[in-house]
Amino acid sequence: QVHLVESGGGLVQPGGSLRLSCAASGFTFSTYAMSWHRQVPGKEREWVAIISAGGITSYANSVKGRFTISRDNAKNTVYLQLNSLKPEDTAMYYCHATRVDVKLYDYWGQGTQVTVSS
Repeated sequence: QVHLVESGGGLVQPGGSLRLSCAASGFTFSTYAMSWHRQVPGKEREWVAIISAGGITSYANSVKGRFTISRDNAKNTVYLQLNSLKPEDTAMYYCHATRVDVKLYDYWGQGTQVTVSS
């Protein structure tokens, strides 16, 4: 049974920081690319950042320089460090695991809410 469980969301003031975690189980974590996405009600889900199985990272322009994605394969966990938060970063943040082999394997977590407000 595959599980992706996000945690670490919450309410933070503008300029503040949060660290999101996504704990994975039920699949070979180290062989999957892991990414974070976010969604605001009424809008499409937006890609935020990705880290490949080999550790290569990429970021959406809107978060580049403020967010950092990392992974700990020993703990089957991917992280997203959110710094210099802005009100427009308010969203539900989702963890996503993908692997392309003979077919596409992809799994989503349930999300963790981040609210940036004074």
